[in-house]
Amino acid sequence: MRATAGALGGARARCERAIGARSVTKTRSARRGGRATRAASAAELASEENKDVKVLVVGATGYIGKYVTRELCARGYDVTAFTREKSGIGGKTNATDAKALFPDAKVKFGDVGSKESIETKAFDEGAYDVVVSCLASRTGGVKDSWDIDYRATKNVLDVARERGSKHFVLLSAICVQKPTLTFQKAKLKFEAELQAAGDISYTIVRPTAFFKSLAGQVEVVQKGGPYVMFGDGQLASCKPISESDLAKFMADSIREPEMLNKVLPIGGPGEAMSALQQGTMLFELLEMEPKFIKVPIEVMDVAIKVLDVFAGFFSNMKDAAEFGKIGRYYAAESMLVMNDDGKYDAAATPSYGSDTLKEFFDKVSKEGLAGQELGDQAVFK
Repeated sequence: MRATAGALGGARARCERAIGARSVTKTRSARRGGRATRAASAAELASEENKDVKVLVVGATGYIGKYVTRELCARGYDVTAFTREKSGIGGKTNATDAKALFPDAKVKFGDVGSKESIETKAFDEGAYDVVVSCLASRTGGVKDSWDIDYRATKNVLDVARERGSKHFVLLSAICVQKPTLTFQKAKLKFEAELQAAGDISYTIVRPTAFFKSLAGQVEVVQKGGPYVMFGDGQLASCKPISESDLAKFMADSIREPEMLNKVLPIGGPGEAMSALQQGTMLFELLEMEPKFIKVPIEVMDVAIKVLDVFAGFFSNMKDAAEFGKIGRYYAAESMLVMNDDGKYDAAATPSYGSDTLKEFFDKVSKEGLAGQELGDQAVFK
């Protein structure tokens, strides 16, 4: 998910077994590179104990990757975390820090942008039964999106298939349903290739908004500032899911047969909430008089047109124009399942977990935003 910091308030970023909504089941057999491929599948792991199942997590030090890696370790899997030697926001997480993050996992270092690095540094001790990708471009910029959301993720898949991995779990995003942004198109291109592979089973997880992406205005409101939204506050709704619950859902997909070879949208518990409802809840929680500013969405349209003009003349402005479009997208679009009529449908958006946005807002209002930084994913800094 991408987040727009400050006024934008971020991205309109055990299972209730409604995971069938808008899911896609596709299992294909294939021949690749002149060799027969078998229908490798997570179903083959059914008789094995967790401790005997080798799992590789790429993007392990990313925001969601950390939760997923720890959850898999807690369930007793044989986990290897693969990351850069300098990772995290601004590259502040070094090799020593990364190892300290995951005391129950092996930690290996390399570059997912290089297939050779993945082969020699991640898969140096042999194959993994399951590969979990939490890779996501840091900014949502044009080049970064194709480099990470597509090419790097495909590098990992290619090596996993060559080494005989059985299952691939992909962290995607629910917003790819309506692809107008570069990172969405890059994710969809990879999703399609993963589904078409045939020699490895998959689970594609498309979460709604993350809790941290909705926390940007908590401190502003606490200090007496207004809660800012676009339009009438009803343009963007979501069923936000906590990072911990999302990690559990992704971990479930290794063992749950009904999650095999599916595209699974997923949100958190409770009803969908608009920006206006989120702001109202925050003021009630803080016991403060509501104070809202509603900004016409057309303001962003004007800014995007100006940026597009500059981008046509200056290549270094292309990302700025893309960032403006990202901000506009999340200000206007809901993070919910789209039904067959092309409309966002809260009822069709599956729910999972127990953590609520209200509990999260309450915690952040008392403890601050430490650990919830948006970093490079903040469009406006």
